[in-house]
Amino acid sequence: MTTTFEHAATATPGPVGRPQPDAEVTAAVQDVARRSQKASRVLATATRAEKDQTLHALADALVAASGEIVTANAEDLARGRENGMSDGLLDRLTLTGDRVVAIADALRELAALPDPVGEVVRGQTLPNGLRMRQLRVPMGVVGMIYEARPNVTVDAAGLALKSGNAVILRGGSAAASSNTTITTVLRAALEARGLPADLVQSIDAYGRPGGIALMQARGLVDLLVPRGGADLIRTVVEQSTVPVIETGTGNVHVYVDASADPATAVEIIMNAKTQRVGVCNAAETLLVHSDAAERFLPAALAALGGAGVVLHGDEGTRALAPESVEVTPATDEDWATEYLAAELAVRVVGSLDEAIEHIRTWSSGHTEAIVTRDLAASERFVAEVDSAAVMVNASTRFTDGSQLGMGAEIGISTQKLHARGPMGLAELTTTKWVVHGDGHVRP
Repeated sequence: MTTTFEHAATATPGPVGRPQPDAEVTAAVQDVARRSQKASRVLATATRAEKDQTLHALADALVAASGEIVTANAEDLARGRENGMSDGLLDRLTLTGDRVVAIADALRELAALPDPVGEVVRGQTLPNGLRMRQLRVPMGVVGMIYEARPNVTVDAAGLALKSGNAVILRGGSAAASSNTTITTVLRAALEARGLPADLVQSIDAYGRPGGIALMQARGLVDLLVPRGGADLIRTVVEQSTVPVIETGTGNVHVYVDASADPATAVEIIMNAKTQRVGVCNAAETLLVHSDAAERFLPAALAALGGAGVVLHGDEGTRALAPESVEVTPATDEDWATEYLAAELAVRVVGSLDEAIEHIRTWSSGHTEAIVTRDLAASERFVAEVDSAAVMVNASTRFTDGSQLGMGAEIGISTQKLHARGPMGLAELTTTKWVVHGDGHVRP
């Protein structure tokens, strides 16, 4: 499938080697960003009650328009099938009436969360009498570039509003009809509440050049968050002059330790792999300690195969596979792949050290899980695995803002600066130092 920026490099090279959109598109996107800046200032003095009431109004508007949204989504799905979109990506793209209600409920959950704006991160009175506080404040204007995920349109708008930011959306052609309809509904609901519609804006009409112009709107856009496949994320990181929070791909591992309870381990890997295959926190590789392999693998492979999962395994895995289950030989490409589909790579390892080394070699730094009854093994795994989230005896599918009590998320950061892991409300704020004196001058 062609990604949103797959052909961005064919644009006219700029003075520093970056593709450049034409002047008309650049001017249009910059105008959008300026309107976003102006709109964001309205939220600077908004109370939590005002923001929460608006979130409920947005949720109500989405539910009221669910039929219209699902109809628009059907157009996107039809194009996706025509273009050969994978089942996993089609699942991400799909909106049903129930999914629209769930998206609206996520906005209501956001309304119930504390407002991070104004939180005192730290503060004290200095020996000279100066009173200083470090406060959470909004970023200002947040840009989102994403693929085939119409729910992100709502999540981004809700998170931005609650944290005091305006948001500019570039949702890609795969979800164009869905995103256009959703954005129209959100903007109308904002206006009905007496707030600027420009708190939520889309630049989808400007295509790839518009996305590039957004990436290069430094000084007008305060933060850019890419959310999608590896190609999109790499393009944004490499071409953007706006600060970027890198949301990484999910080459996710589940390691079954020597002491693991086989039944528990089967339940966890089945949930991690099959509960929803086209998401970044779904398991892509299963590692099994050799001491647990005979107790665990035959049942696990039978369950996975019975669920329609295509299996790629090393020699040790293939030797323990039931006759009814086909396991093709795994290659380095399998260890490196984020399938986003009903496929799984499986390897038998000789030790915890070997499992950790495999993860260090192939992981994208998203989420890893260990299934074990050995406290020392779990503590070593947590300490030595350098990923944004580490699960102990739990499915990798819990790396999700709503599952971790953060409400909706704008993405899962796999970098280490500012934010790491699920990015909720606090991660869309920065801080400001406020110092009060009484005529103080520096000696």
